[in-house]
Amino acid sequence: MVLGLKRMTAPDAVTLGRAAFDRKAWAEAYRELALADRQRPLAAEDLDRLATSAYLVGHESSAAEARARAHAAFVERGDPVRAARSAFWLGYALISVPAQQAQANGWLARAKRLLDECGEDRAEHGLLLCTQGYLKIVEGNFPSALEVFEQAARIGTHFGDTDVTSLARHAQARVLLRMNRRDEGFALLDEVMVAVTGGEVVPMIAGVIYCSVISACYDVFDVDRAQEWTDALSGWCSSHPDIVPFRGQCLVRRSELMQLHGEWDDAVTEAQRATTLLARAPVETEVGAAHYQEAEIYRLRGDLTRAEESYRRASQSGRKPYPGLALLRLAQGNVDAAGAAARRMLEETRDARGRARLLGAAVEIMLAQQDIASARATADELLQIARTFDSRVLHSTAAHACGTVALTAGESRPALELLRSALTVWQDLRAPYEIGRVRELIGRAYRLLGDEEGAQLEFDAAQDTFERLGAAPDAARVASLVPHSTAAVSGALTGREVEVLRLVATGKTNRAIAHELCISEKTVARHLSNIFTKLDLPSRSAATAYAYEHKLV
Repeated sequence: MVLGLKRMTAPDAVTLGRAAFDRKAWAEAYRELALADRQRPLAAEDLDRLATSAYLVGHESSAAEARARAHAAFVERGDPVRAARSAFWLGYALISVPAQQAQANGWLARAKRLLDECGEDRAEHGLLLCTQGYLKIVEGNFPSALEVFEQAARIGTHFGDTDVTSLARHAQARVLLRMNRRDEGFALLDEVMVAVTGGEVVPMIAGVIYCSVISACYDVFDVDRAQEWTDALSGWCSSHPDIVPFRGQCLVRRSELMQLHGEWDDAVTEAQRATTLLARAPVETEVGAAHYQEAEIYRLRGDLTRAEESYRRASQSGRKPYPGLALLRLAQGNVDAAGAAARRMLEETRDARGRARLLGAAVEIMLAQQDIASARATADELLQIARTFDSRVLHSTAAHACGTVALTAGESRPALELLRSALTVWQDLRAPYEIGRVRELIGRAYRLLGDEEGAQLEFDAAQDTFERLGAAPDAARVASLVPHSTAAVSGALTGREVEVLRLVATGKTNRAIAHELCISEKTVARHLSNIFTKLDLPSRSAATAYAYEHKLV
């Protein structure tokens, strides 16, 4: 007999799948367990492993099928608690899908019956309470939802089940935020996210909580916290390289964060990935949100045709395409259509959170219509909402809007104070596009006050930012403000190079300069190289001497 490689048998694949599962090698676990299952039906525990690994790598339909089989196998074996947990996950996955509420209710009712038949309390009762709390939220009964989630958290703590406790506490925190109890809500969310990033909860729950936390941060306009936890979670993701932790709205939120921080190429890629992954999503508005996010970046880059198409797809999927579509009409030069859209979107939106996302765009459109009185009233409303939510993003957006109104009305000094306030926040948040917009307005204010050199510096800085981002319409608009906006300032230097030289002269490092100007260290190095070449300077110390000699500092 010739010895050779033996064909892998089912037990071999099961053993490999279990080992991969224990190592958290989810893709390998899914592949090996699926192979074993095709050769011989898996036992209950292995079906549960197959369902979990399938879900974690993004095969959700396979996960649901394996989970249902695991449930049946646990029932047949006489293990009602494991069967109930399987039924819970099947119902939990469907509870937010309107078209599948009957199936969700059926699975959850079965889980409850199985636990009731046990005749004693279990940690799984806490999981079921989480679904009851979710339904209370849908009803708008936040006090009752809060009580239910608090009870679920107590059960999780009693049984030492970190998964149950974390799931319940994160939901409890979201309710507190909806009730405007921000300090309590964020204290709980932060505590839960420490458990998530520390690997204290299973990956399936970790992904659910992370996406929920990011959405919660956006609900109350706290992008600082959203970014902080996104950065912290990168370590968790790197330890699970084959996992798909970002689903649904979470994908869109990540794209929005990338857009805010000037990573527009990555933002487009993430939005496109979202439209692909969400194309078969049971909740159609999720893919609508992804199309809307695509449209936003296309509009900012001046690709108005693709923006129009993406807004249309968003609308077809049930996501209202505002304020983006109204701003698109403005970019197309159709001021009347933009104004009509702005009025309609404000008439249809009554809640403060929703209006806060629309009012800034409405101010811009009203000013284009030369309706300063309405723009001022709208900007004031945004300012009041910002005070209610105490959000830095909203405060900066409101200061920007109020400053723009004041500038349009010829109130240059009040406008300048407001715009500088907005600029400080946007710089701290590292939001280059918003920085560019504010600096353009500051340049206009300087011009009205007779400081043409100061205006030139601001225009150059704004144009540099817009060109780097690929915001073609904004770059062209700024270029039109000064016929020679790229002309030399202080001899051979451009406005941005003068800024870099001034900061070098104060002793700042390239990294510090990059942070202050919201550009990369590589860009700082390029500007510095240009300065040395143009001025024939050999070193930073020589550049510092030049700056003081020419009164640039």
